[in-house]
Amino acid sequence: MIKEGYLFSAPLLVVGLVLLVLNRTMLDKAVWLNWLAGICIFLGAFVLYFFRDPQRAIPQDPAAVVSPADGRVVEIVDEAWEGKPGRRISIFLAVWDVHVQRAPVAGTVRRVDYRPGKFFAAMRARASVENEQNVFIVSTPRGEIVFKQIAGWIARRVVSWKAAGDVVTRGERVGMIRFGSRVDVWLPPEAEITVRKGQHVAGGSDILARWP
Repeated sequence: MIKEGYLFSAPLLVVGLVLLVLNRTMLDKAVWLNWLAGICIFLGAFVLYFFRDPQRAIPQDPAAVVSPADGRVVEIVDEAWEGKPGRRISIFLAVWDVHVQRAPVAGTVRRVDYRPGKFFAAMRARASVENEQNVFIVSTPRGEIVFKQIAGWIARRVVSWKAAGDVVTRGERVGMIRFGSRVDVWLPPEAEITVRKGQHVAGGSDILARWP
């Protein structure tokens, strides 16, 4: 569980419990207070569920590029990065997916760029370019890969737990996006993509590509 989950859920749970106790002490009990209390408790429980952070079995294959996020692969397209050819894999995170992001490969974080932007629905292709995002550039002995935390229409907060110069291991937790979003991964052309569009992937454990 991410500790922020307790901070966000506690007020909702406390309000719900207070409303239940208040209604029990009233002579004329109000059904609507029970409903309101139930809604608050449900939302508080959902927030706890949203901020879950399960353990994952990280592949030991040194050529593996793991998924940085839980979600569904919505795009696999050819795309250049800073003039270098490559391919982009885009993963859409629904509100019920785990929202902790992980490093796709082991290496050194060369740069983390925060880019303010818009909040288009994360399913839309233009979100990759125009939405608010954190861009991670990770250097490895084989070269560099890039991945992005992208805010969506509901998700309006991208949080990075890493900074330039940090060393990361494959599958290590690097950040979180709150409430629905998108994560992009850019790979050089020599990486062999092993997932398909429409496939659901789990962050840290499912392999997106093999990079020899």
